Amino acid sequence: MTDLFPPYEPGDEPRRRRFKPVPLRVLLPNLVTLLSLCAGLTAMRLAIEGDDKLDRAVIAILIAAVLDGLDGRLARLLKGTSRFGAELDSLADFVSFGVAPAIILYTYSLHVLPSLGWLVTLAFAMACALRLARFNVSIDDPMRPDWQKNFFVGIPAPAGALAGLLPVYIHLVGVERPAGFVVLEAVYVLFIALMMVSRIPTYAGKTLGSRVPREWAIPLLLAVALFITLLVIHTFALLLVLTVIYLGLIPLGVRKYRVRERLDRRSPAMTPEPANAPGDH
Repeated sequence: MTDLFPPYEPGDEPRRRRFKPVPLRVLLPNLVTLLSLCAGLTAMRLAIEGDDKLDRAVIAILIAAVLDGLDGRLARLLKGTSRFGAELDSLADFVSFGVAPAIILYTYSLHVLPSLGWLVTLAFAMACALRLARFNVSIDDPMRPDWQKNFFVGIPAPAGALAGLLPVYIHLVGVERPAGFVVLEAVYVLFIALMMVSRIPTYAGKTLGSRVPREWAIPLLLAVALFITLLVIHTFALLLVLTVIYLGLIPLGVRKYRVRERLDRRSPAMTPEPANAPGDH
């Protein structure tokens, strides 16, 4: 009986177990992720409320993409990365860059093709989910060469969302759509969905140097200031041009990947061979 009810002194009562406090540096990146999620949800609301708010819905997706690019960098800067944050980021990305753009496209034009348009909408959202799931698996591959981290497998979710909204940009800059253009829009959205789940490598630029040569500092600042100014004044025209440039640069990224892959095969001793073929994530 003494084992079931061990004696203790009046001042030695067992203390209740308390939760371990979470550092603020871990919470801040997750807060940014939640703000990105809120931007995506707001984009859906604006799209549903009518065509007159379509421009604000696109801007909400753009804000979500900017916040999505900040949360990971903020986590690494503050050394606040966590598995919880990674999972939350994937869930937020699915809503902001999978569901929200699909709803915008459907309410904008795809609803004209009731059955086909909805199938394309579902395909876009599902492609985003599959792309994020594959990305989460690929980052856990210990045998993946370091140089492959500078490439995405397929179009990443934020870029896919912004590129998929190209038909909306064309409308917002004032270009008149000819009859039957909605069919081409559906084909284009389906193409972007397939690109997100494809194994085509796209350049990520993650390993670019963090330092800028002194002679390039002022020109770079001027270029960034000019870019922000154009983004504020001519938002949709700039997004249209950037989307076309991004899609046009994909073949160059594929070429660079193939060249680096051939060099890697010629020097197997320098770089560990991956467990799976490139793009099998």
